[in-house]
Amino acid sequence: MPETDIDDGDEYEGSAPETSPITLKLTSQFCGVRLDKALSLLLTDYSRSRIQQWIDAGHVTVDGQPARGKTTMLGDETIVVEPQEAEEEQAYKPEAMPLSIVHEDKAILVINKPAGLVVHPAAGNWSGTLLNGLLHHAPALATVPRAGIVHRLDKETSGLMVVAKTLQAQTDLVRQLQARTVKREYLALVWGQPQVSGRIEAAIGRHPRDRIRMAVSHHESAKAAVTHYNRLATGSLDGRQVSLIKCRLETGRTHQIRVHMQSIGFSLVGDPLYGKPHLASVFPRQALHAFRLGLGHPASGKELEWTADVPEDLSGLLERAGLGGIALE
Repeated sequence: MPETDIDDGDEYEGSAPETSPITLKLTSQFCGVRLDKALSLLLTDYSRSRIQQWIDAGHVTVDGQPARGKTTMLGDETIVVEPQEAEEEQAYKPEAMPLSIVHEDKAILVINKPAGLVVHPAAGNWSGTLLNGLLHHAPALATVPRAGIVHRLDKETSGLMVVAKTLQAQTDLVRQLQARTVKREYLALVWGQPQVSGRIEAAIGRHPRDRIRMAVSHHESAKAAVTHYNRLATGSLDGRQVSLIKCRLETGRTHQIRVHMQSIGFSLVGDPLYGKPHLASVFPRQALHAFRLGLGHPASGKELEWTADVPEDLSGLLERAGLGGIALE
């Protein structure tokens, strides 16, 4: 999920689940009881669905042989269960992966995230995330909530992110984000030609009918959101007008740039959620890149700024649109 400050939630405790084999000797009280029910009564730390998954996968044996969940017990069997980690329990495991590190010191890391990389584990993406790579690169991040991540980018959005390496740095960065002093600028290619510059102030909340999407909303749960944009140049893509814009965020809400630009009639090229469905094949992801990041260093207080070159795929798209080599300042 893009450009959003991390929500409050449970912190990672760092403890690993027990995965040693469990041996159970049934007694006569389980005579006539199904295997799955017997195990759910004996292994109260695990859900019935979890136990059923282990049975189905062959991780449960009865007298040395695999058995089905509905098998009726006689009451004198020996059952061996090999607990398996759930996918979500692997979420905070270190994983080796290439990281494009723009800056690193004792307090912070600045990463140039490629498109296609999920930032934080969640349903459907419990491994292979940036968080897993960060834990491998800097194991001490296991002691920092969420491995130091203080803001996110969508899976398919490329560009700069800052990561705190200490709890003190994380606290300071979160305060900077809340004070709206972190400089975050993005490049986006949109359909059409918006005015030369503009300021979009519109609260964002969950779409009332599609829970995957966000929308401009007046609901009390919607969060204030402000996006500034400037049109840098206008071109043509497959015979349709497009514009390269620079966006600056005051706030960091889920899908903020994508939702705000769609709300004024200029959806991002390639956006699968908020774009033009009949033009989805033009580009395989939303044309959005976080190209500039500026902040006060949590330790020294010095103002720092970094930029990230436009990635190859987006650069090629801009060339196709006749917008290659446009000055980004």
